[in-house]
Amino acid sequence: MTITQLNTFLKITELDSFSAAADNLGYAQSTVTTQIKQLEDELGCVLFERLGKTISVTSQGDRLIAYAEKMLQLERDIRLDVADEANSSGVLKLGVSESLCITRFPRILMEYNKDNPRTEIRIQFVTHESIPDLLQKGEIDMVYTLNPLIEDERVKILHKKKEKLGFYVSPEHPIAGKSIKEKELGELPLLLTGHKCNFRNMLVADLEKHGISPKIVLETSSKEILKQFAINGLGVAFIPDITAETEVKTGKLKRLSWKGDDFPIYSQVLIHKDKHQNKAINGLVDIIKK
Repeated sequence: MTITQLNTFLKITELDSFSAAADNLGYAQSTVTTQIKQLEDELGCVLFERLGKTISVTSQGDRLIAYAEKMLQLERDIRLDVADEANSSGVLKLGVSESLCITRFPRILMEYNKDNPRTEIRIQFVTHESIPDLLQKGEIDMVYTLNPLIEDERVKILHKKKEKLGFYVSPEHPIAGKSIKEKELGELPLLLTGHKCNFRNMLVADLEKHGISPKIVLETSSKEILKQFAINGLGVAFIPDITAETEVKTGKLKRLSWKGDDFPIYSQVLIHKDKHQNKAINGLVDIIKK
């Protein structure tokens, strides 16, 4: 059993196709087929049911997925933590919130790459509810997120910093420069993040608590679209302060003075509670803390 075989196995389960996995990994399809046959022979079981042109993972294959993910994660840890103490090499898989990825993270990554040129960073966007599972499965090594505080027994918080959500409008908007509370939002057109976003859900829950039905005119996961609608006077955008810093400095957006209930959010660095904090992780956390 080899790391290569396990990696191929996981890629097939991800893409539901031998041919798609071969294309993704840069192998001939016959190579992928041979790797899986060798793995099945060694384990003495069938990992995939071949049903014409479709495949499905068997119960034995299902059980192997968790072990394969752990093996690949351990292999990444070895390369990052053992191979070269002065200059670790390998892959560090990160889950990052979109808001941080377009604001702070590019600077952090540039600084990290200068001191760790042999460490390959792979990034994927993550949502609040998926984080504990992704860390537990080993699909990602570390998370840098902007969310309400994540409290899960499977997760360890390495760093947290309180952040703010704000209401933003065009400087020409009639309500610009005024103080507002929940009751003032009842008649204002709101520009909010999507249904699965905690920012939106926190605001809607707060308004409902005060007996207010929100007037939502736009919902999108893109903070850039929300800002553009607000800039053009089409509503009040409810977004993290860090995503509007440039527009406030250039006078395109104005932050309203909010006197209502608080919306506590944090930038957080998370790993699985049993994850070894290797040098690659610790080095990145040190930069984030600056």
